[in-house]
Amino acid sequence: MADRRITVAKNAGFCFGVARATKAVEREMAAAHLGERIFTLGRLIHNEDYNRRLQAGGVTVIGVEDLARLAAEATPDAPVKVFVRAHGMTEETEALLTRLAGENHSFSFVDCTCSFVKKIHSICAEHNEANRRAREAGGGDDRFLAVLGSPDHPEVVGFLSRFEGRKMVFGSAEEAEAMLKEAEDLTAGDMTPVLVAQTTQNIREWEKTKKIYNLNFSSPYIYDTICSITDSRQTEAAELARKCDHIVVIGGRDSSNSAKLYSICKSICADTVWVERADELPEICPPYQRIGIVAGASTPHDIIEEVTNKMSETMNENFAELLEESLKTLNTGDTVTGIITSISAGEIQLDLGAKVTGVIKQEQITDDPSAKLSEMFKIGDEVEAFVIRVSDRDGFAELSKKRVDSDKNWLGIVAAYEAGENLEGKVVSVNKGGVEAIVRDNRIFIPAAHTGIPREGDLSTLVGQTVTLRILEIGDRKRAKGSIRLVLRDQKRAQEKAFWDEIEEGKIYTGTVKSMTSYGAFVDLGGVDGMVHCSELSWKRIKSPAEVLAIGDEITVFVKSYDAEKKRISLGYKTEATNPWFIFTHQFAVGDTAPVKIVSLMPFGAFAEIIDGVDGLIHISQIADHKIGKPADVLEVGQVVDARIIDIDNENQKVSLSIRALLEEAKATEEAAPVETAEEAAPVETAEEAAPVEETAAEVVEVEAVEAPVEE
Repeated sequence: MADRRITVAKNAGFCFGVARATKAVEREMAAAHLGERIFTLGRLIHNEDYNRRLQAGGVTVIGVEDLARLAAEATPDAPVKVFVRAHGMTEETEALLTRLAGENHSFSFVDCTCSFVKKIHSICAEHNEANRRAREAGGGDDRFLAVLGSPDHPEVVGFLSRFEGRKMVFGSAEEAEAMLKEAEDLTAGDMTPVLVAQTTQNIREWEKTKKIYNLNFSSPYIYDTICSITDSRQTEAAELARKCDHIVVIGGRDSSNSAKLYSICKSICADTVWVERADELPEICPPYQRIGIVAGASTPHDIIEEVTNKMSETMNENFAELLEESLKTLNTGDTVTGIITSISAGEIQLDLGAKVTGVIKQEQITDDPSAKLSEMFKIGDEVEAFVIRVSDRDGFAELSKKRVDSDKNWLGIVAAYEAGENLEGKVVSVNKGGVEAIVRDNRIFIPAAHTGIPREGDLSTLVGQTVTLRILEIGDRKRAKGSIRLVLRDQKRAQEKAFWDEIEEGKIYTGTVKSMTSYGAFVDLGGVDGMVHCSELSWKRIKSPAEVLAIGDEITVFVKSYDAEKKRISLGYKTEATNPWFIFTHQFAVGDTAPVKIVSLMPFGAFAEIIDGVDGLIHISQIADHKIGKPADVLEVGQVVDARIIDIDNENQKVSLSIRALLEEAKATEEAAPVETAEEAAPVETAEEAAPVEETAAEVVEVEAVEAPVEE
């Protein structure tokens, strides 16, 4: 019998929301002055024993229908205070309480709605407002509310009241699927679901429900609203049921979360019983060697203790000590999880389910002094922290979230090292032999040879940059070495492999001129180099690639040929579109006139440049309209003259030009023009002006007489 054990679940008893509500009422009971009346709107928790104690202490349970009457009865000598339970209230009830409290200061209310429930209220109100805006814009409701929960549960009734559109409530994933099949207009139309869950729902049913909605809708709004404590409580109950051969569930018969705990445990451990009080315990049979105790969120600790004490009479165990252990004994160095109960400018406070309150100062949360804790957290959030110091006398435990984050992230770094995965980090400093980067809140040393910076290069250029690295070595005391170079090497290899997998002749690339030699230029095509031979750089003959390109130029090239085995690529740069002869023949035709530049003089004629890369020959007979001894008598190198294209030899790419043709054409035009007399050219208007005109005419006649040929 010595090896028989009883285990009390660590999360047994009041959850954060219930504990806050009960403490608020108990404090008011203790401080209430003569004449004050205290009420709870509905039963405060799902536990009849506890509610009877409240009633014995003067606390009365009322309904919404009683509020107006009580507000009217409240006086300064007999004030009324109403406590709203953790399940919350409807939007209409909240408005009524606010109005009544504003009209009579002797009437007041305390809203003890759980922060998790408040979150669902906000979600429903937000999407209800979105529907309202859509209606105002001329459309209709485009969202409907879907709830995994009990339709009559106070929680569900409360947040359904905050959504005016279409809504559906179902108790299981199977029921959810059936309801969607019936509502074909929802799945076939443009409606988008807003999916939430009652805070005490079974996490497995919730996961199945989410899958159903993700399958039926493309972009559903899904919110994980199951209380994290409920999730932890259910997970712990399942684990305990697997380890034990008898489970006792303690909780009220109308408690939703107690029912879920019983269902979970019963499905795993057949010998599971559900009791509200110790006197409902059955006889514990001797064969049971391992017994587990779990309790719902509305179960007071004294009832848990009463049940365990009664069991101790049979099992000869000190259950009071077991219960005390279940309330967590904190020690320096422990890692604990708590629920945020208070947020101020410099710290947050946590309910740890222990005798002390957890406190995390801002400097133990973040290194950013400007960070606002109220924006980072909200009341009800679950936070994991490291215990720095415990003071039972002061009732506080100093905690560090940074330490837990760092430790968790370090495990992630170790896992990445073992898996050979890459990590991202920010380089923050240069030190002897390398640089340091912050990776997931941990410092990683990167030796200079692994930075990717060339030898003698400036390591400080990396400071401030976010880099991708791989862990080379894990040492003691959370020390590690990393490499940027290995990541760059692998990236280059992957880039090269992808390049060679996709290359083909004729494929066009945009690359950068990397280097030049006497015979060509090397072009970086994106991690792989190709070579453009000088003959491929220009249609003209060049002596060096530098005549056409400069290092750093971005150029478009195409693959002429390649050898994947030898990693060689021959590139082309010049194209038919850039062929000077192609350009010339598309700009000029026989008979066109063009300004040409004399580039060389030969005994038989002159060569002239028509466009860059295309020259034409002006034969000596086509240079002038009279016989000349040599081209240099009329032309000189560099001179620009107009010439007519008189022949184009496409096969041999030769052009014949003529200046003479233009001269003869001009002369013929001049001879064909009519000769005007002096009088026609300048008619005399006055006697004074007539004399010089006559004199000019005489001179013209005289010149003509001299030049006229003598007739035989």
